[in-house]
Amino acid sequence: MKAATSRQSAFVPASPDLPAHDEDEDDRPTLRFRAIFISDVHLGTPGCQAVPLLDFLRHTESRDLYLVGDIIDGWQLKRRWYWHQTHNDVVQKVLRKARKGTHVTYIAGNHDEAMRHFLGLAFGGIDIRDEAEHVTADGKRMLITHGDLFDAVVQGAKWLAHVGDALYLFSLRLNRWFNHVRAKLGLPYWSLAQFLKHRVKNAVGYITQFEEALAHEARRRGFDGVICGHIHKAEIRDIGGIRYCNDGDWVESLTALVELENGELRIINWKAIDALQRGALNTEARGLAYSPGD
Repeated sequence: MKAATSRQSAFVPASPDLPAHDEDEDDRPTLRFRAIFISDVHLGTPGCQAVPLLDFLRHTESRDLYLVGDIIDGWQLKRRWYWHQTHNDVVQKVLRKARKGTHVTYIAGNHDEAMRHFLGLAFGGIDIRDEAEHVTADGKRMLITHGDLFDAVVQGAKWLAHVGDALYLFSLRLNRWFNHVRAKLGLPYWSLAQFLKHRVKNAVGYITQFEEALAHEARRRGFDGVICGHIHKAEIRDIGGIRYCNDGDWVESLTALVELENGELRIINWKAIDALQRGALNTEARGLAYSPGD
């Protein structure tokens, strides 16, 4: 599969060759990165956190933007049509970024597998790929793939994957009711789905096997690391000399993977926007980005 190689760029306060700031948006400060990677947005589902994502996209810029699969949830849309205006706003924002000079690459996932019928084509300036290659500023070759092709459940028992998806959606609905009650009591948000993932032994084993399978594939093909999504678990860690990076999701964790000017890959949470609203710029940008477990 032909890979899309990233352009050279930098993480700088202001540069004439970076995409222009939208004139129709407010003047709050913008974080600029060399590249941004987001996945598992699941537009078309009630659980999609489109409003925080839109705010994140409005206040970040990059030369390259990678949409690493499951951006649109075709599985859910086939079962029941749901499309909020904010979901349309996210699509329009990405298209606007592409028009203004951001190099946008869309990597197909399992929930938006219909995109695989259009591999190698470009729509609205967005390149459609099954996978891509990104070269960091320090010369590291990163394989970019959604990750579903390395998921034994998705590949070997698709019906089971659909059952798991339905159960996950149910847990999200239950979680929304539960956290509504918690909010009334003045308690912070708590994720049932994340709790189950981190506590159930089989789920933990599945995640570990998934991560190791991707690291093995990257090593076999001569890459220095891999960037993926799919399992909704943001993480950066070393697996046998391979840099494994998962950018998380925009259903619960609200995270993205970003590349800084020196080629360092970090995970940034949407809460970083709070600092932007306070006027924080480059001096605080490094503190906003983090890697779970660091």
